[in-house]
Amino acid sequence: MTAQEAKDFLVAQVVQQATMEGAALSDVEKRMMYFTESEDAIEDPSALNEEFEAQYDTGEYERKISGLFRAAYKRLRKENPIGVEKWKEYVRFLKKGDHYILVLSD
Repeated sequence: MTAQEAKDFLVAQVVQQATMEGAALSDVEKRMMYFTESEDAIEDPSALNEEFEAQYDTGEYERKISGLFRAAYKRLRKENPIGVEKWKEYVRFLKKGDHYILVLSD
């Protein structure tokens, strides 16, 4: 398992939830869920953060994405118990590092 795999799964669930709710996410909003300052960053964290902050209010973004995380988790609990176990496993794995997605998913 890698941080990328874990984030891909979690981000996919949030994107699916947003689509179901009619709340499309921009490219920057999706990329920001991958944000980390650790060595496994998929893009320059400073550049990503600068691009994000020029377009979004962090507090509003965190509320929006956290709500989508809660709804996605609730949907998975109802529809896909195996998906819930994967979710929990990926979150446990990510807790070993410093990943912004953990702030958004709590």
